[in-house]
Amino acid sequence: MSMLDKLKDLIKGHPDQARQGVEKAGDAFDAKSGNKYQSQVDTAQQKLNEQIGKEPPAPGQTRPPQP
Repeated sequence: MSMLDKLKDLIKGHPDQARQGVEKAGDAFDAKSGNKYQSQVDTAQQKLNEQIGKEPPAPGQTRPPQP
C-alpha cells in the first residue's frame, strides 16, 4: 500500500479535519519561508482541498472515482 493510499484511508470520514490540517500546514510553511512561496502554497492548498472534497456526497450519490 502506497503512502498516498494510507493518507486517503486516514482522511475518509474526516474531511473537515483534513482541510484544517492542510490550512495549518500551509500557514506554517508560509511563516517559515517568510511568505516567499505564498502563491504556490495557496495553490497547493486549493488543489488538496478539491481532492478532499467540499461536502460529503448526498445519500444515494457517489463521488466520481479518483485517479
